[in-house]
Amino acid sequence: MKTIAGKTEHVVVVGAGLSGLSAALHLRGTGRSVTVVEQSSEPGGRVGAYAGPDNQYRIDSGATVLTMPDLIDDALRAVGTDRDTVGLHIRRMDPAYHARYADGTSINVHSDPEAMEAEVRRVCGDDEAARYRQLRTWLQTMFETEFDRFIASNFDSPLDLMNSSSAARDMTKLVALGGFSRLGRQVAKRIHDPRLQRIFTFQALYAGMPPAKALGVYGAIAHMDTSLGVYYPDGGMHNITKAMAEAFVNAGGTLKLDTAVTSLEAQGTRVAAAITEHGDRISGDSFVLTADLPIVDALLAPTSARRPRRRLRWSPSAFILHGTVPQSVSSLWDAQAHHTIDFGDAWDTTFKELTARRGKGRVMSDPSLLITRPVITDPGLAVANRHDHPDSPGAHELLSILAPTPNLESAPLDWDKLGPAYRDELLGVLENRGYKGIAEHFVVDHVDSPGTWLRQGMGAGTPFSAAHTFPQTGPFRRRNLVKGIDNVVLSGCGTTPGVGVPTTIISGKLAARRITG
Repeated sequence: MKTIAGKTEHVVVVGAGLSGLSAALHLRGTGRSVTVVEQSSEPGGRVGAYAGPDNQYRIDSGATVLTMPDLIDDALRAVGTDRDTVGLHIRRMDPAYHARYADGTSINVHSDPEAMEAEVRRVCGDDEAARYRQLRTWLQTMFETEFDRFIASNFDSPLDLMNSSSAARDMTKLVALGGFSRLGRQVAKRIHDPRLQRIFTFQALYAGMPPAKALGVYGAIAHMDTSLGVYYPDGGMHNITKAMAEAFVNAGGTLKLDTAVTSLEAQGTRVAAAITEHGDRISGDSFVLTADLPIVDALLAPTSARRPRRRLRWSPSAFILHGTVPQSVSSLWDAQAHHTIDFGDAWDTTFKELTARRGKGRVMSDPSLLITRPVITDPGLAVANRHDHPDSPGAHELLSILAPTPNLESAPLDWDKLGPAYRDELLGVLENRGYKGIAEHFVVDHVDSPGTWLRQGMGAGTPFSAAHTFPQTGPFRRRNLVKGIDNVVLSGCGTTPGVGVPTTIISGKLAARRITG
């Protein structure tokens, strides 16, 4: 494995999201001096929070699904601490998801195999229950075969896949498992009910691909989602980055908030300092850049780094409504779960609309939506009273509704104009699907759209970065070393291993390894 050459005693990490804090903790654990620079007033990145009006509440602004919390433990252990010490309390959710379908049926998704088998038997019958066990075994084998070798490892080149007899064996096993055929086809071979097929393939959208085109290796994401457990930290997902930042500072790290890096000072083939928007110079021996790829490339532009020539294909984006709803309204809904996936009747058509290229994309004609109600898991998040909305008396609960959308290259829509109408359309859809009162009583305090992400510098207006097409997967994804610059490492969802909470945490550890060896 190639590592940063030369002196690495002081490392500057740009960005205090999951990957930046993960890198910082692993670096600080080796005794290095580490400075984390973050443009916002608090850590978080894609796992941050929005404050409600008059600070009546805080709601997660990004990721709402946590899997593999042991990776957080790994980062905390690097500096000799743990969750309890930094006040991070994480609960396992059961069910992980509640799935609702256009035909009126619903399925609870349990991580426990016996509970899930019983649920499949209840809804789909004995034969499908037996097939579920076969699918679960396949997903687990896929995950275990690829995790250490292909997800949690640095690559210097695609040849690393075959650079030893063990690597060759793992690659051969992945091929035999169907890892390089289509995920949708592999799942359909094992379970036949279309409702179940959706549960075990929708995760491909996290990787920016329709299930019909995603590689079978992304069954690993379905395994994380449906078998390894879904978790939630008390107080919200943003408490993860808050706790990691606290652990970093307690271990002697330096965290500079409200400090935007606008350029890099290069000296030959090395970066000597990060320059802030106020002209301050933060010198370092090596640098970890965690910003989105367009921002990273802009920072590297004046240096001698060679630019990637291949044009990236970006993942679909999202339209998200954040706010509160009176519990007197939400308590009457049939779906009483932290995470509800409300599937539209369409499926293949939906993915074609979301992933069409070159301006041919469109919003979902029959939307499938993710509804997040964290008070179901953490009742302490209830808002006693929206005093700014006297027409909605009584306790409120936090509510987020996520609708996947095309990115701005797929569909260059004017979201500032489209947003209000699309919000009303989605709430009307949910009202008709049984969420009575949502159109009238959901107080929407914050809306995110592809326009939001574009203004934040994210490629094609998507928070899900580069899609995991074959040329952008594994060793073919943007490398975390920068050609032409000797002391810069990349981290985050745009580089290896890719998009998602677990993989982003891993990305920070992989970046640290490039420096520590």
